[in-house]
Amino acid sequence: MTATVHVDPASRAGIEDSRADVRVVRRRLGPGHRIRFAFWIGPLLVLAVWSVGSSTGVISPAILTAPWDVAQAFREQWAEHDLLGNILSSLQRAVLGLAFGVLGGTVLAVVSGLSRIGESLVDGPIQIKRSIPTLALIPLFIAWFGIGEQMKILTIVLISLVPIYVHTHNGLRSIDGRYAELAETIGIGRGEFVRHVVLPGALPGFLLGMRFAVTSSLLGLVVVEQYNATSGIGHMITLAEQYGQTDVIVVGLVIYGAFGYLADTAVRATGRKVLAWRRTLED
Repeated sequence: MTATVHVDPASRAGIEDSRADVRVVRRRLGPGHRIRFAFWIGPLLVLAVWSVGSSTGVISPAILTAPWDVAQAFREQWAEHDLLGNILSSLQRAVLGLAFGVLGGTVLAVVSGLSRIGESLVDGPIQIKRSIPTLALIPLFIAWFGIGEQMKILTIVLISLVPIYVHTHNGLRSIDGRYAELAETIGIGRGEFVRHVVLPGALPGFLLGMRFAVTSSLLGLVVVEQYNATSGIGHMITLAEQYGQTDVIVVGLVIYGAFGYLADTAVRATGRKVLAWRRTLED
C-alpha cells in the first residue's frame, strides 16, 4: 500500500509566501533587479564625459585627443595602414598565449589541489614565480628565444598562468569538508566525488582566475609588442609615438580596452550560465 501525503492548502500557501518573502529580501538587500543593456552603460558614460570635456575645452587636445579625432584616425588606419591586420595579429598572440596559460594553470592547479604530493612539487615553484614579475623576465626570454613570436607568446603564457593556478587551486581547497564526509557516508568513491563535487565547486575560482588572466594577458601583449614587432596594435602605437601621432596612440589604447572589456564580459556571461545552480546576489 502506498501512503498518500495530503498538504493543507493553507500550509502550501504559507510555504509559497515564505519563498516570496525570501526573494523580496534578497532583492532588497542585494544589488536589485538586473538592468537591461547594462553592458553599455559604463562605457557610454565614459564616452559622454570624454566628449563633453573635449568639446568644452576642459580636456585639452594636448592631454587627450577628442573622440571624433580618434574616430577619424581609426578610419584612416583602417583604410590606409592595415589596422585590421594589426588587430588580427594582436588577437592571435593574445589568444594563443592565453589558451596555453589557462591550460597549464588549470592542469597544475588540479595536480596541486587534489594531491599533497602534487602540491609539494608544484605550489612552491609557482609561488616563487608569483614573486618575480613576468615582465622582468623578458630580457632573459630574449636571450633564450630571441625577439620573435616565441618570446612574445611565452611571456603571455606565463603572465596568464599564475592567476588561473592561484584561484583554481584556492577553489579546489575551499570545498567544504562536510561534503567529503557526506560522500564517504553514502559510499561515493573518490573519482565520483572529485568529478561531481570538487571540480564543479572549484568553477567559481577558475572563472575568477579567468577574469584576471584575460587582463594579465593583455598587459603582457601591450609590453611584448614593443619588442621588434612588425605587426600588431603595439607596433602601431610604437610607430605613432615616433611620429607624434597622439590620436593613433589613443586608437590603440581604445582597441586594447575593448579587447579586455569584451573578453571580461564574455567570461562573466559564461559564469552566469555555467554556475546557474548557485544562488547569489547577482541572480
